[in-house]
Amino acid sequence: MFAAHSDASVKPSPIGLGRCATSPAAAHHAAATVAPTWMANMLAPGSTLVQAERDGEIIAQGAAVDCCYQVISGCVRTVMLLEDGRRQIGEFLFPGDLVGCDAAGEHGFGAEAVTPATLCRIPLRAIDERAARDQSFARELHHYMAAQLRGARARLVLLGRKTAGERVASFILEMQERLDLPRHEAIDLPMSRADIADYLGLTIETVCRGLTELRRGGLIGIDRTRILIHDGHALGRAGSEHLH
Repeated sequence: MFAAHSDASVKPSPIGLGRCATSPAAAHHAAATVAPTWMANMLAPGSTLVQAERDGEIIAQGAAVDCCYQVISGCVRTVMLLEDGRRQIGEFLFPGDLVGCDAAGEHGFGAEAVTPATLCRIPLRAIDERAARDQSFARELHHYMAAQLRGARARLVLLGRKTAGERVASFILEMQERLDLPRHEAIDLPMSRADIADYLGLTIETVCRGLTELRRGGLIGIDRTRILIHDGHALGRAGSEHLH
C-alpha cells in the first residue's frame, strides 16, 4: 500500500551567496519552460533558507511584496481566499519554481506548504539589480515570466471551457509532466483531494467521481495518493475532448 505524505510554521535561517542549490528542475505544464535553476546562482547576501511545515503559511495574501521564493524541496500551493470563505488554488509549485515574483504592490495570492518544504527567500531588489547588470539573466527571467503567463492562460481554459471529467484527466497529465516522471512510473500526489478540488474549481465528490470513472475505464490505476497511468493517449483525449 502507498503511504500518504505527512505534514506545518515557517523557520528561516540565513545563508550566503550561492549556497541555495535547487533540486533538478521540474517540467512546467503546457507551454511553460524548465524551472529556473539559474535563479539559485544569483543569490545575494541577505537571502535566507526557509523551512515550512505542512500547511504552514509562506506568503500571506495581501502582504506587501518585497521578496520572492524559490522552492528547493517539497510542494507549495498558491491560495486566494474569497470574501465568502471559498478557496481557490492558483497553482502547485515544485523544486525550481518561483513563488511571488509575479506580484506587484501586494500579493493577490498567498502561498502555503502542501508538504514539508524548503525554500530560498530572495529579496526582489537583488533580482532587479542582477537583471539590470546581466542581460543573460534578464533574458532568462523574461522567458520564465512569459512561460508562467502561458501556464496561467492554460489554466483559464481548463477552468472556463473543460467539463469536470476533462479537468480531472488534464490534472493527472499535468502532474505527470510537472513532476517529470517516466511514462510508466506512478504519480505520488502530494496534495489532498480537497486541494485538487479547489485547484480545478470542483467539489471533492466530483473529483473522486472523476478519478473513479477514469479507473473504471481502464485509463488509470489508483492506490490512495498514487496514480498510475495505464493509457496516456486515451487520458489525453479524455482531457481535451471538449475543446475539439
